[in-house]
Amino acid sequence: MRLKRPLSVVLVHHFMRPVFPAIILLTFLGIATALKLGLDSEEDAQIRQTLASETESLARRTEQDFLNHVIALRRMASRLEQQPDMPRETWSQDARNYLEDFQTFQAIEWIDRNFVIQWMEPLEGNTEAQGFNVAFSEERLEELTRAQQQGSLDISGVISLTQGGSGLVVYAPVGAGADNNGFIAGVFRMERLADTLIIPHIRGNFSLELLEEGDVAFSLPAQAATQNRFSHTTAANLPSVQWAVRVKPTQEWVERYRSNWPWATFLSMLALGLLVSLTTLLVQLVLKRNQDLLRTRRDLEEEIDQRIAIQHDLERLASTDTLTGLANRRFFMEDLEHTLLQADRHMRQVGLIMMDLDRFQMLNDSLGHHFGDELLAMVSGRLDQLSDERIMVGYSGGDEFMVCQQHVDDIDDVIHLLGQIKGCFAEPFEIHNEKHHVTATMGVAVYPQSGVDADILLRNADIALYRAKEQGRNTYQFYTEGMQEREVRRLELDNDLSEALARNQFELYFQPQLDLATSQSSSVEALIRWNHPERGLVPPVEFIPLAEESGRITEIGRWVIRAACQQIRQWQGTALENLRIAVNISGRELGEADLPEYLAQCFDEYQVRPQQLEIELTEESFIENVKHNHEQMRRISQLGVHLAIDDFGVGYSSLGYLRDFTVDLLKIDRSFITDVARRHDDAIITRAVINLAHNLGIRVVAEGVETEEQLEFLKQHRCDMAQGYLMSRPVPAGKLPDVIAGGLLPVSQQQHH
Repeated sequence: MRLKRPLSVVLVHHFMRPVFPAIILLTFLGIATALKLGLDSEEDAQIRQTLASETESLARRTEQDFLNHVIALRRMASRLEQQPDMPRETWSQDARNYLEDFQTFQAIEWIDRNFVIQWMEPLEGNTEAQGFNVAFSEERLEELTRAQQQGSLDISGVISLTQGGSGLVVYAPVGAGADNNGFIAGVFRMERLADTLIIPHIRGNFSLELLEEGDVAFSLPAQAATQNRFSHTTAANLPSVQWAVRVKPTQEWVERYRSNWPWATFLSMLALGLLVSLTTLLVQLVLKRNQDLLRTRRDLEEEIDQRIAIQHDLERLASTDTLTGLANRRFFMEDLEHTLLQADRHMRQVGLIMMDLDRFQMLNDSLGHHFGDELLAMVSGRLDQLSDERIMVGYSGGDEFMVCQQHVDDIDDVIHLLGQIKGCFAEPFEIHNEKHHVTATMGVAVYPQSGVDADILLRNADIALYRAKEQGRNTYQFYTEGMQEREVRRLELDNDLSEALARNQFELYFQPQLDLATSQSSSVEALIRWNHPERGLVPPVEFIPLAEESGRITEIGRWVIRAACQQIRQWQGTALENLRIAVNISGRELGEADLPEYLAQCFDEYQVRPQQLEIELTEESFIENVKHNHEQMRRISQLGVHLAIDDFGVGYSSLGYLRDFTVDLLKIDRSFITDVARRHDDAIITRAVINLAHNLGIRVVAEGVETEEQLEFLKQHRCDMAQGYLMSRPVPAGKLPDVIAGGLLPVSQQQHH
């Protein structure tokens, strides 16, 4: 009887066949081809999904903008219904106001019960329509009669306008049934409607077709060739009309969403297949001579692994952090090295997560080290619940933790673990009978892609953590190759920053603030610049975060205060002697207990009036450590220093601090000013902020003013001051007298005044 060979023997026998490397190569070729086709298909699906999202967003924005016009017409119809004997001049003024607010209308009309246009604004360019009967067909007569009886809105669809060209008309009935007094009609020329509501949103990336009952009623061709195989159609939810929007992307837009990843994957898999085939061939040659040796070595390695595992278990008992109860940094790194060795033998991936508690230093400084220790212990307790045979949690020191995922099959495994870690911070931490919401920022490195050993892997995870902090708090970032270069540059810049103050490399630039009531400048904002000897002018966005992280921000902030006081002293006896200088300080600087004393010292040293200095803080700085900040600001205000809130309206909804803190000035964030003359919602928000501030006795500065339209809007709505490139860019102190003497208003504004 022939004995059946074990499966392992059969596999080794097949492995040793000469044709086996060729089979491996062909297998990898098939996998590479399938992966490329799959990635190409996935990219196409992603492009279609993105196009659908863009189309839906465009349709919804256009719907909302159009409905805003419709609502305005309804309001105008309601006023005429309530005042049926309204004089024509009153109605005309009302119409002109709407034409000014909504610059999309071709004309606004009052149509009588017999559907004849009686009143119209403006008459210029629309005289052909005066006295025209809009019920020009049986279909229009039927729809207008129904709208007249029911009091419902009617939209004409795309029609040929009497004034010429194509457009559409919205009819808002004035009353219903027997009480109907005609319609208020808004006439839209399609070209103007497209220019105002649609073109700004498509930015030359798409062609657009407006479909009415399936037929093309209006089209906007793209500036470049379109990809006809990609298109998306969505319904436009407007009353009384059946419209749809069909969008086709340009070739350039489609290519932006494509990558080289499919081809790179194909070539990588093919190269990997060739490498594996050659490696297999080499192994075959070695195995033929060393099978017995390999078997002995395998047995020896297993015994060594067992002994190492036992040794690690013994060391673990003496290698935990006393505060957190987690593995300390030394033991964690040793275990990580062992894990990487095991990963090499078994061809596995390993994930390393570096984690930093957000705002821990601020909490620790303000609430005490006992609070910080208790918080660390509670965080450790929650994180330790994640530990199992595949996950190890360690404490690195300070507010940093380390998590090792020892067996990673797919990147989704790491993402799932990141979600579990974030879940540990979902509930607040109750310490000393107070609940504190704490979040964490994380950096991730995956072995072997992100590092060939434990030290490099840890370093790269730390680099990813720093990049995540740059993106904001309560997030995570995976390590990529380009991060290391940026980290080297950051470290070099950080080292240079330590010498910048000693070598007097900082300089103040000044941007005037225009008083809109007097058309004069009574204040300027001081903006720091770093004249690096090698890199040239380094923008604040690069070195200020470094300064905050290293703690040098306090030293830099005090240099700015001293330099501002020195500049005020130099202006004494000149035309600029009454200028007030606004300086920005961080939340960390505000937390320094001796800040009021330092301000008083500078005033005495340079013999300047405190009223000539203004302190600007962001909204975020106001709400951090409210009790301490309230006392600090009270002491600063008592000196006579003006206090301002910078970037008002961004990120925070509570307005309680306006009541609780002594505030002299609000600076409206430039994001609300950019489109204030075109976007109705930005205009509403800006007017509301101005009115709120004035009701509280607070002056208002608008930042980022770059156009005369923005300036005119701010003047009309009683904004106190404006700041931006329209008046002046930031300039050195030596150029400021000429800038102010030359006048800050544009030529047209000067002539107006």
